Amino acid sequence: MAESAVLDRASVVRRGQRLEYFTIYWNAVEGLVAVGAGFLAGSISLIGFGIDSFIEVTSGSVLLWRMSVDANVRDRERNETRALRIVGLCFLILAVYIGLESGSDLWFKRAPEHSIPGIILACVSLVVMPLLSRSKRKVGHALNSAAMRADAKQTQFCTYLSAILLAGLILNAAFGLWWADPIAALIMVPIIAKEGFEGLGGKACDACSGPLHTTQTLRGNPRNRRIAP
Repeated sequence: MAESAVLDRASVVRRGQRLEYFTIYWNAVEGLVAVGAGFLAGSISLIGFGIDSFIEVTSGSVLLWRMSVDANVRDRERNETRALRIVGLCFLILAVYIGLESGSDLWFKRAPEHSIPGIILACVSLVVMPLLSRSKRKVGHALNSAAMRADAKQTQFCTYLSAILLAGLILNAAFGLWWADPIAALIMVPIIAKEGFEGLGGKACDACSGPLHTTQTLRGNPRNRRIAP
């Protein structure tokens, strides 16, 4: 039974790794497109969205490392705490960057150009990110992993950023509201900062360093399975 539980956990870890590989590849492309389109259009919220994608690449890389050392039961809690703090620090840096740049755009009344690629990118992200977040959340609960659950929350957070970005870009393109873009960017700041502070001071789940007894139903395997380290 114990051997079967270990094999089950290893299977879930591999699924988590596949999700993080997808996160890294997707967000690398998304970030390049968003930053490029943002610079061409002069859109601070689009550039900020692209930088957030690169932060998700960082987060995905950290979680890949976290999955690779999952078998190390003794250091599991410490490794999760490290992952949470790295992601939290990146969020705080992003919040400061967006706050300064969007505030500057409002002060100097810099109007962004219309960005059709940005609108398309935001629409696609609104479809992909919720699905990815849900899959990560299932893995996080199955492993009782605070770091994976935080990464799932960050991916869900990207969905909110996509919605805010889309609203700002559409208002600017349809009605010429130049201030919609920096205002949309400013709306991101407190949300990002909150996540950053929570991650920076976050504590991995108490059970992550000891035996786990988590029952979780995963897609593709409808029976409940008990997972232990």
